[in-house]
Amino acid sequence: MEELQSTELLDREILEDARKKAHRILKTAEDTIKAKSAEWDSNLSVNLAELEQKYVQQGKFAVDEIMARLPIDKRRTKAKKIEALLRSAAETWYGGLSRGRVLDLLTKELKKRLAVNDKFTADSEIHAQIHQIGRTEAQTMLQAVLPGKSCIIEETRSASAYPAIILETPQARIYASIGKTVDFLLGEKRAELVESLLGKEALLDQTETDGGGL
Repeated sequence: MEELQSTELLDREILEDARKKAHRILKTAEDTIKAKSAEWDSNLSVNLAELEQKYVQQGKFAVDEIMARLPIDKRRTKAKKIEALLRSAAETWYGGLSRGRVLDLLTKELKKRLAVNDKFTADSEIHAQIHQIGRTEAQTMLQAVLPGKSCIIEETRSASAYPAIILETPQARIYASIGKTVDFLLGEKRAELVESLLGKEALLDQTETDGGGL
């Protein structure tokens, strides 16, 4: 009987000792988990703070860049609008020209270029490429600038909205176009055109955008 009681007591002691060991192990594991969780939370807070600061700085840099560029962008946008208005004014000017006036401008341009080019000799074979010009119109122009000379006339395509004519020999090539006349007028008379269209303030803005020149 005593042996049985001793065995039961020993079993209880063993179980109690095992329970205490298990409790200590679980407590240690729990403490480790809490410590790691606290470490993770701390690291997460630091990382989140760093990310937040980074994005705040990036946002500030982006705002500063936008604000710094805004005046320049406004001037450039205004300059583009002015350029569009000038081109529109040029198109309106061209639209008001009679056909005879258009051909007269091209004829004068050809004469001016031929006057400084001695490569169009009597025995040269001359090819004329025309854009938005009729063959009969081209023949009349060529007789006016190259009287007595035979020219081979060919129609060509171009993206230009304005009439053009090209004269070519094996030695030389000259080009006359209403588009070039428009570009010349927009270059030479730009200041006057801008001021007349939009006033002196727009002219000053355009000057600043172009870096001091038109």
